[in-house]
Amino acid sequence: MFVGRRILVVGGGLAGLRTCEALRAEGFDGEIELLCGEDVPPYDRPPLSKAALAERRDTVFDVDYDGLGIGVRLGARATGLDRERRLVLTEAGAHPYDALVVATGAAPVVLPGSGRQHVLRTAADADALRAGLRPGTRLTLVGAGWINAEIATTADALGCSVTVLESAPAPLCEPLGFDVAQRMLPWWDRTELRCGVAVAEVTEAGPVLTDGTLVESDVVVTGIGVRPEVAWLAESGLAVDRGVVVDESLRTADPAVFAVGDVAARWSPRYHSRIVGQHWDDARTGPATIAAALLRPDRNSVFDPVPYFWSDQFGHKVQFVGHRASSDRMVFREGRDGKWGAAWIDDSSRLTAHLSVDSPRHMVQARMAIDRGAVVEPGVISDLDAPLQPAPLPTP
Repeated sequence: MFVGRRILVVGGGLAGLRTCEALRAEGFDGEIELLCGEDVPPYDRPPLSKAALAERRDTVFDVDYDGLGIGVRLGARATGLDRERRLVLTEAGAHPYDALVVATGAAPVVLPGSGRQHVLRTAADADALRAGLRPGTRLTLVGAGWINAEIATTADALGCSVTVLESAPAPLCEPLGFDVAQRMLPWWDRTELRCGVAVAEVTEAGPVLTDGTLVESDVVVTGIGVRPEVAWLAESGLAVDRGVVVDESLRTADPAVFAVGDVAARWSPRYHSRIVGQHWDDARTGPATIAAALLRPDRNSVFDPVPYFWSDQFGHKVQFVGHRASSDRMVFREGRDGKWGAAWIDDSSRLTAHLSVDSPRHMVQARMAIDRGAVVEPGVISDLDAPLQPAPLPTP
């Protein structure tokens, strides 16, 4: 049973905020301090690549921090962790803790070169990019992943001339596979999409490809992935493997330290593997498990949801649930109304992942089916409206 009186949460994003709220909901009446690396309190990030990119919007969460008894420290970026003395170090001083929650998120990867590269992770990033999105602006997006697809959608609507440079054969090949990516390819028709090209550096004039070609640009956005913000933990002794290594309760090997959200590499009993979520849903739902594991040790606190994320791009809502392996079989699902989706099935015919396009109802059905371990027949579920059968009951 946790008997400490001070819990420190490092990270001013959704995961950090929800952790503070979850601790209070579980009845913790001690001191909670939230360290925010930015100069603003926690805010909602998904709108930054959508509506808030087209026009400035305040997405700060409406929270009564004083009423909840949460001490918020803005501009307090963590620089180190001393677990022996139980201190988190910042440039402004040290912050003690009895229990620590690491929620520092992830930072975008950037390319070599002296030219300006925009990224889109924070409200300040969105403000800077929005200022350059004008009719006729030559916008070049390096990478054709989820974020850049949303940026391309907004930029096209604002009248920009959009060029997209992607090293894979098609956008979203890595997360969805070639066949699904090819089917989504026509969505990019309003952009100048160049696939199978690699960028060597970004210069003042624009990106330079590995073959020496210069892509002249007014604005360049690099969207080639993120890395967890773990540099400040380098001397802490905590295990890091694509993120802070935690168990199914989001606890590290140090029983006083937890990690949640984009920075966590959590163990999934469901998939028998370590998962780095890096999506909004993990940040939203994971904190409740930490609060229960810390304050209610009599419970079996396990965080092992069916992964979920979504993207709004080129007039389509794309929703993905589950976790697919490279060995899983993909089955296209065709609907009578022109809607379609895709399902992934493992060697035992168990549904592992599902893509829904413009059909939230099918996403909900698939998420429930994956959660209960449904086994499916490929020839049957190729019909989008076919039910996803539950797993058979075990033989007595």
